[in-house]
Amino acid sequence: MKDSLATVVDTLRERRLFERGASVSIARAPGRLDVMGGIADYSGSLVLERPIAEATWAAVQRIDRPVLEIVSLARDAYTIPLDTLAPDGAPVRYDEARRMFTSYDHWAAYIVGVVLVLARECGLRLTSGARIVVVSDVPEGKGVSSSAAVETATMAAMACAFGIALEPRDLALLCQTAENRVAGAPCGVMDQMTCVFGDEHALLALLCQPAELQLPVFVPDDIELWGLDSGERHAVGGSDYAAVRTGAFMGLRILSEHTLVPGNYLANIAVDHFEQELARHLPEHISGDEFLARYGGTADSVTSVERERRYCVRVPAAHPVYERSRAGAFRQLLPESSEEARRHLGELMYESHAAYGRCGLGSEGTDRLVALVRSEGLAAGLYGARITAGGSGGTVAVIGRCGATAAIAHVADAYEQQTGYRPHIFAGSSPGVMAFGTRSITL
Repeated sequence: MKDSLATVVDTLRERRLFERGASVSIARAPGRLDVMGGIADYSGSLVLERPIAEATWAAVQRIDRPVLEIVSLARDAYTIPLDTLAPDGAPVRYDEARRMFTSYDHWAAYIVGVVLVLARECGLRLTSGARIVVVSDVPEGKGVSSSAAVETATMAAMACAFGIALEPRDLALLCQTAENRVAGAPCGVMDQMTCVFGDEHALLALLCQPAELQLPVFVPDDIELWGLDSGERHAVGGSDYAAVRTGAFMGLRILSEHTLVPGNYLANIAVDHFEQELARHLPEHISGDEFLARYGGTADSVTSVERERRYCVRVPAAHPVYERSRAGAFRQLLPESSEEARRHLGELMYESHAAYGRCGLGSEGTDRLVALVRSEGLAAGLYGARITAGGSGGTVAVIGRCGATAAIAHVADAYEQQTGYRPHIFAGSSPGVMAFGTRSITL
């Protein structure tokens, strides 16, 4: 892990960010590298996620003033009176809070959302103020879940400071609610679950139905995983991601007219059944107006069908069917030591990357990085690569032999020469919120 607790505490003391003599609660959450699964999470897929070394620290101190004082070492401070969140003593509705923030990029929405969720779902009384300080080296906009890291660290620290008992799974689900309902980003749950339950020695295996932890998948000592940042900003709240998600749920609704979809999750449909019986029922495209007239709506609570928009349906609905199969095969193959198995791991990643492109969630930069990994190839110790998380930019995950760092450096060098942008290289791992716990200290 990059920063230690002692380093963070020293920073808080040097900056004089808290009132002296009062208790401060501190929690830590890593970002995550999406190895397999990605956008299929909201359709019930198996996903395989790795917590990264970079992390967010949140420190919370109760204060007498009826305000939330939010401080980030990388941004301007933000203060919100508690009576804005609870004007009549009761917390405002989520849609009201969402309207307070003018864009998905307003960083304070992720923190205020956490506080509001604790008030609405866990009985936190919005009468006692708090100062919340965030220290983070998880890069934003790179598809490594900087938002989930700040949410889960903040909620853990807030719960500790205000004496709220939370089960780890509930913490992750509540943070997803904050991101969906207040920040307005229609993410699945894999990000928050990885930030909470991540193991630095293994991939977190999560069946997103909605959040079933399975046995962790330990990474062999001779295998390494890296992330390479394309420099193209990724945002889960972006229109492409939301449209693809909406298209998948439209497909689910259409298929429900023709078959019983197990658990109401697309990822539970077998590949053969989909290809032989179901794919023909899905239109390539459909207008929102036509869909609503025929089917009434979708089961998704965080996206809505826009009447005037035309949606792709068949490809987004097919993606989770195939991605769950790929993720399952990847999990089975990872412990195997043969070169044939390792080559197959890489091919599964390349297939997943191509599937993102078919969904319209690829990007020039991530395609370039994947092509550069291919060109280094097996001889250099690199097996495969794929775009991660919500796509449309962000980070590429790479799998290779331990010790293939020179090949990763060659990819970064070539990318810089071709684009002028030097990729951030994500290497190493660190534990999640649950493993770190929360600490109460007096500054």
